[in-house]
Amino acid sequence: MRGADMIKITNEDGIATLTLARPERKNALNAAMLAELSEALLALRRDETVKALVLTGEGDDFCAGGDVSSMQAATDAASVRARMLENQRPCLALASFDRPVVAAIDGAAFGAGFSLALMADFIVASERARFCLAFARVGLVPDLGMLHTLPRTIGIQRTRELIYSARELPAGEARALGLVLEVLPHDTVRARAHELARALAEQSAAGFAMTKRLLAQSFEQDLASLLDAEAGAQAIALTSPYVREAAARFVRKERPRFSWPE
Repeated sequence: MRGADMIKITNEDGIATLTLARPERKNALNAAMLAELSEALLALRRDETVKALVLTGEGDDFCAGGDVSSMQAATDAASVRARMLENQRPCLALASFDRPVVAAIDGAAFGAGFSLALMADFIVASERARFCLAFARVGLVPDLGMLHTLPRTIGIQRTRELIYSARELPAGEARALGLVLEVLPHDTVRARAHELARALAEQSAAGFAMTKRLLAQSFEQDLASLLDAEAGAQAIALTSPYVREAAARFVRKERPRFSWPE
């Protein structure tokens, strides 16, 4: 399966790879590319053969953020707002993607590229990966959900510091802050992302999807509401064939289908 010019999609044994493919611009996002990304994610969501998704960039960088050269034409606030609402569709599609998403980050993940990466369930980064909320450098507000995801990941004080300073964050510090799961040599990071995706694909699809949805709601719900939602989800999970098989494997002292790849 192959996407349009600026987005490439492959599917190997149920593990889909979505590649931002504009390497001559460090995979910077413009309106056309975001529209293609949105369409690609919707197609992946509809494809029942897809069990997990790896998100990456072509070349030496993940994504340099929004294409600054296209911003000079913005003069009418109403039209810009309408375009922004369109541009936000991919981040909503990624955040609500009901299967595992692993981002493999090499080189720059700046601005909106950083925002996209944070929509993944896990980020693995190369030693040469660099993260930056560069919005303040050009007078912009952080977008594509950054003001939602970042404080929930690292807290409000660190979020302020990274946004207001617009400084570059090396991979090691990103891991220390909890933004990145693992830091790896650049020539292994994509393979490791696929290894994690393959392992996660062995989990119960229904169990994973319900857990992901409940986690997304957890900051907005009170405990009683979340417990009620948890009870409904657990009722579905406990009566599923996956759990019956897993329990039988446990009783027989057999290896479970899912195990985390060390």
